[in-house]
Amino acid sequence: MPTPLPALIVVDVQRAFDEWEAAGKRRNNPDAVARIVDLLAAFRTSRAPIFHIRHEGTRPNSSFLPSRSGYAVKDEAREQGGEPVIVKRVNSAFIGTDLEARLREAGITTLVICGATTNHCVETTTRMAGNLGFDARLVRDATWTFDRIGPDGDAHSAEAIHAMTLSNLNGEFARIVTTADVIASFAAK
Repeated sequence: MPTPLPALIVVDVQRAFDEWEAAGKRRNNPDAVARIVDLLAAFRTSRAPIFHIRHEGTRPNSSFLPSRSGYAVKDEAREQGGEPVIVKRVNSAFIGTDLEARLREAGITTLVICGATTNHCVETTTRMAGNLGFDARLVRDATWTFDRIGPDGDAHSAEAIHAMTLSNLNGEFARIVTTADVIASFAAK
């Protein structure tokens, strides 16, 4: 029996992040959504499974409340017919959802993960994927994050946070790859 194709997990590509940026929050990797569009095209062309993860906020002031404009998915990353949308309410796409059951039922063992933000929902989902025994691949140029102030008051750039998150995940929880690597793997089949 042939090995099933990898599944693309697209995490939280929602308008709230555009609103944050418009409000002055600085992010890294400005081409990340374009790389996600490239991944979506490659997976659709190869008829590989795609799972869209959408965050639904639970706090009254959340940018991700379904009643707010930030909840909507960015047009270029919107799901197409037959592509499931899984709504989560915490950082991990595996907690409180049927994502793992869907993947196991389909015999999917390899996950290609992209989306936002690198050090929150993408990282938490990737760590859990690795812990659950999936062959997780995090696409470094198809995820992004924002500058943050640490608990000590020190400023941390989005680039440094992104790099540290990738370093923390590399090898133990996931393989860190590029969009070009993923697309080349389809061409090699």
